Amino acid sequence: METRMNLFDTELGTKVGKRMYAVSQVIQESPLPKSTQELVQLRASQINGCGFCVDIHSKDAAAAGEDAARLSLVATWRHSTVFTDAERAALALTEEGTRIIDGHAGVTDETWARVRKHYDEEQAIALVSLVAMINATNRLAVILNNQGGSYVPGNLTTVAGLGRAEAVGN
Repeated sequence: METRMNLFDTELGTKVGKRMYAVSQVIQESPLPKSTQELVQLRASQINGCGFCVDIHSKDAAAAGEDAARLSLVATWRHSTVFTDAERAALALTEEGTRIIDGHAGVTDETWARVRKHYDEEQAIALVSLVAMINATNRLAVILNNQGGSYVPGNLTTVAGLGRAEAVGN
């Protein structure tokens, strides 16, 4: 199936896309470790079945030097030895915050306590915001039927369906 529409083909879509991109940039520039950001986005995208975002975040993480074993084990992080306690806390928050759709009650107090043990106030708000934004992005990409497979690392603003560089840059 083809991509249903390019978000940036309308004035309203361009406004929405630019604002989502701006929020994502703020999170990217936060003190939350970049490797954690990619792991979180990859895990949420896997849960949401968003091939488009799995493609982006796995390739960007690999291009930034993330270990291939860690990337392949993100979906089974509970049953692997390659993640730190801080990353495990972030991945638990990601899963609980993403699976609200499945009727889960949300983030448990235990998970929140683990997050706060490893992340300061700025990092915690970046993490919570990141989970919210990647879930919104996943839903947008799945609804528009953006497909994974053709992403070139570092080229997010030029991916078909999400927009052109000039649309995001202004």
